[in-house]
Amino acid sequence: PDPSKNLEVARDFIDRWKGTSELIIPSLFCHSPITCSQRTLKRAMEICKSEQLPMQIHLAETIEEVDTIVQRHGKRPPMYLFDLGVLNESLIAVHCVHLEREDMDLVEECGTRVVHCPESNMKLASGICPAGQMVEMGIRMGLGTDGCASNNDLDMFGEMDSAAKLAKVFAHDPTVLRAQEVLEMATVGGAHVLGLAGEIGSIQVGNKADIIVVDLDRPHLQPIYDPISTIVYSANGADVRDVIIDGKVVMRNRELRTVDTEEVMWKVEKIAQKIS
Repeated sequence: PDPSKNLEVARDFIDRWKGTSELIIPSLFCHSPITCSQRTLKRAMEICKSEQLPMQIHLAETIEEVDTIVQRHGKRPPMYLFDLGVLNESLIAVHCVHLEREDMDLVEECGTRVVHCPESNMKLASGICPAGQMVEMGIRMGLGTDGCASNNDLDMFGEMDSAAKLAKVFAHDPTVLRAQEVLEMATVGGAHVLGLAGEIGSIQVGNKADIIVVDLDRPHLQPIYDPISTIVYSANGADVRDVIIDGKVVMRNRELRTVDTEEVMWKVEKIAQKIS
């Protein structure tokens, strides 16, 4: 309610949640370079660095954002954040749709991590992120959905499919952003982006047991010539049979064990009625 207290509230948020659970890691999110003041951006990054936590921001999501920053400050959004001391290895930049080569070079040099949200970008007509080019440059990239306001199903399998195909359309090259690269973005790439590589994102000794089992015995997934290609281009969230989070089975044979789905759907329907 009082924007002047935003950083105070942010600090309280971190203090309240940090260390409470191995499954919860707080982070600060500044919406974008045009909706947050320079003071907010700089101080938020200082707080995150002092707490060794990532900071998140929407970056170059729309043409309007880029044009506004150029008009106000005479520089493109990545350079604007760089000059503020915000574009660095602690920053997670979401969307990055309208980046030119010089912008991508700067992002790569600073070690800034990127989250690609292809379906949100399509629904909002923001544009197509040059994800294939960034992957080739070695920029750390993860895959995201954005929120339900701009992406209805939040299905990471659909996100993989869209990411792979949009990159090919953007580059006019069907070989750009191979299925293996997209699967890595959705798993170990996401872990790197969050600063959790070596803990999650891959199945190996020492990592948390975060595992899903995909039921491939389905008509739309047959025949299987390449399992990775099948997962990226043909599977969807409903094909997940079992889910294990940090060694705990939370879904078995498509039945959630920790949530009463009927109660949740009833509550959501009540909320929807109020909104309507």
